Parts: sequence; C-alpha cells; structure tokens
Amino acid sequence: MAATTDREWYTSWFNSEFYHKLYFDRDEQEAEHFLDRLVAHLKPAAGSRMLDVACGKGRHSRFLASRGYDVTGIDISPESILQAKDFETEHLHFAVHDMRLPFWVNYFDYTFNFFTSFGYFATRREHDDALRTMARSIHPGGTLLIDYLNVHYVEDRLVHNEERTIGSTHYEIHRWHDSAHFYKKIMVNDPALERPIEHTEKVAKFSLGDFTDMLSFQGLQVQEVYGDYALGTYDVRKCPRLIVLARR
Repeated sequence: MAATTDREWYTSWFNSEFYHKLYFDRDEQEAEHFLDRLVAHLKPAAGSRMLDVACGKGRHSRFLASRGYDVTGIDISPESILQAKDFETEHLHFAVHDMRLPFWVNYFDYTFNFFTSFGYFATRREHDDALRTMARSIHPGGTLLIDYLNVHYVEDRLVHNEERTIGSTHYEIHRWHDSAHFYKKIMVNDPALERPIEHTEKVAKFSLGDFTDMLSFQGLQVQEVYGDYALGTYDVRKCPRLIVLARR
C-alpha cells in the first residue's frame, strides 16, 4: 500500500486527482458566495494586484480575475498549476511555487490564503518562512487574509470515522488529534487504481493568538477576524472558521 512521508505528505497528495475530487469538486457555490462577500467588504480598487497562495487549480483566482482584478496564483502542485494555466488571461497568471520561498516582494495589494492551505509543514520555521513570503508579497499598506480552521470548534466536533463515495471513488476517512496537530488518514479506493492508496494529512493547531504573534513578527497587524464564510463574528467555540485579516 502506498503512503506518503510524514514530513512532506502534501507534495504527492496535493498533486492527486483524488485530493481535488474529495475537497474541491463541490461547494463551488459556497466559495463564490464567500468571495462575493469578501470583495464587497474589502472594496478593492479596479485592477488591484492580488496573490492567491496555494491556489490549487485556481478556482478562487479565476473568480477574482472575473471581477476585474489582476491575479496571480501559486501552488506547490505542478499538476494543479498545469490545469489552472488553461484559464490564464492577460490579467490571470499561475506559477508552480513553494510558499516557503520568497515570491514577488512589495508588489501585491492583496494576498489571500484560502481553505486552510497552511499549517502543513514539519517545523515552526517553515511556517514562519511561508508567512514571511505572504507578508513581503504585499506593499506597505497591503492586506493579507488567511482562511484557517477554528481549532476549538474542530476539537469539539471531530468526526473520527467517515466513509464517502464520490463518483467511482470510495474514501475511508479516520481523524484524530493530539496537543499540537489534527490528523486525517484517507484510504482511497477506485477502479482505476491497482490497489488502494493511503494519505495522512497533518495540520497544525494554530489559534488566533498564534496567528497574531506570527503575523506581528512579520510586521503585520491583525485588523479583523471572522468566524465563517458569511464574515460573521468570530467565536472561539461556535464558529467553524478562523479568518484573519491583517495589514502591513
């Protein structure tokens, strides 16, 4: 049975068609409603330069570009970026890039990190490197938004075992957590596979206090915090998301 390494499980998993089928080939309407609310709230100027960090196949990037903004999406997955590039235009671009490494500095008006696309790395230094990339990508006065899970909400409602069938693919999902991380072991069965494959996700338990400290270290100040995709008020126990808006 195939399995990824603990350190860089995301490298192969994020490049898998089964990852995208499980997470992204659904809830498009929810994503669009979230971005509609976000754009209405932020009121970016026409033509604002935006960076979508860990963009996947570019669904958020494409939406933002359709609203008249100049958008660049980056992701560690070559397969995702290859598919995203089919949608490139004069104002929409994609590139394979590891968020731990510097990208364009002092260039963007807005940088976004959507759908818990953070917290995957093995060390705190790697997470700080990723935040440094995001912080330095925006010019002074620019805005960074991080959309993360709400640790306490997930702890209280963790579903330990689940099975899901999407098309011809069957997933067996097992979840657990310790003091520092959430874990999710995903067994994938599909007729196209010679044998089932297994991936284990590992996501750090970063709280609002953690993000406040980490962003402050990068020269950013938290301005607003939301608890869901309707941009509702954040509550440490009652809200599914931790959406942090900070400015440089």
